[in-house]
Amino acid sequence: MYFAALLARTEDGWEASDTELDDVETLSDLADLARESSGEDDDTVLVFIEQEDSWFGIVRVDGEEDPRVYVSDAAAANRSSYGELLLTDELLGRDPGDDDLDALDLDGTEDGEEEDAGDDGPEGAAASADAVPHGPVGDPRILDDLGFGEKELRALSSDALGEIAEALGASEVLETVR
Repeated sequence: MYFAALLARTEDGWEASDTELDDVETLSDLADLARESSGEDDDTVLVFIEQEDSWFGIVRVDGEEDPRVYVSDAAAANRSSYGELLLTDELLGRDPGDDDLDALDLDGTEDGEEEDAGDDGPEGAAASADAVPHGPVGDPRILDDLGFGEKELRALSSDALGEIAEALGASEVLETVR
């Protein structure tokens, strides 16, 4: 089960709204949705996405700046369509063209020719493991200026978004959309 909400920081405090992500296909689309939800062009908007106790993600949009992203567990998020929105090549430290090379058969065999059974050694395991790392990725200092530091962010477990909202003084408005 997923939960997604937008928290916009306005002159009057935090405003929360739940959001539907079914029509969002890219991180850019998500950032545009966040900008549209804010009352002012320079408001800070946080997008919270959570899949039960498996992973959570935060996207921060400050005006027209590029969105900043933090994902608590990239490997878990990668198994989710909503998580895949956040796990861009840039966030994962990959070149955008890498996916094209991964699709090619560069192992030296001809089409239809079987590979040796012993080819799944450490090199093969390392190549698949490095695709998406286990653990957090992104900007761990995403909430520093709001009073929630990297150490606190990395220590979160269950109800992470509730704990963040509490620290930001936005727990009541977040609970209204949960």
